[in-house]
Amino acid sequence: MGARQRFRGRIAGVGSSSGTRVVVGWWHESPFGVFADAMVERADGHRLLLAPSDEVADLVATTYTFDEVRVEPLVAEESAGSGWHVASPSLTLDLGVGGRTGLGRLLRLAPARLAGSPGFATMADPVARVVLRGVRTRGVARAGRREYYGATDVRAVTSMTGALDGVDLGSLSPVDPPCRFGFSSTPRRPSVTDVVTTIVGA
Repeated sequence: MGARQRFRGRIAGVGSSSGTRVVVGWWHESPFGVFADAMVERADGHRLLLAPSDEVADLVATTYTFDEVRVEPLVAEESAGSGWHVASPSLTLDLGVGGRTGLGRLLRLAPARLAGSPGFATMADPVARVVLRGVRTRGVARAGRREYYGATDVRAVTSMTGALDGVDLGSLSPVDPPCRFGFSSTPRRPSVTDVVTTIVGA
């Protein structure tokens, strides 16, 4: 099966009226410690990775597909209430985060240890494909790595402001079309998902 790496944290996925979609991973437990990274797909299809270190950039860029990789300081932190503030030299993003979604309430019914496991992700995949356009909970990434996304909670993103390379992103919009970094996108509805990501392979 190869080496296994586990990342526990939250993924925020948002679209914008400019057509740019942003996916931020804020990882509280990982082989690299606590860190945040961002995947950005512009309206023209250009896919950009923002990573805080060479080690993170190497893993993410060899697991997903990008047209450009930038290694630069990137910070995610809580803002007012349960919101997010994300900042790097390239990207600024402020998210308002609201209540638990219907899917989040459903996920909370399962024990967290079970919901975050590769086995549960395998069982959930056929349902996710039907219910959530573009979303898969397991699949094969680049370099033959197998990935499992075990979601344990989902909250709605209610507002967004931000800029990429100094250009305003516009207002909050659905993640549409789905992002093309790998075999799965985030949900179309802007959201923050609590997740355990397991990567198996070299």
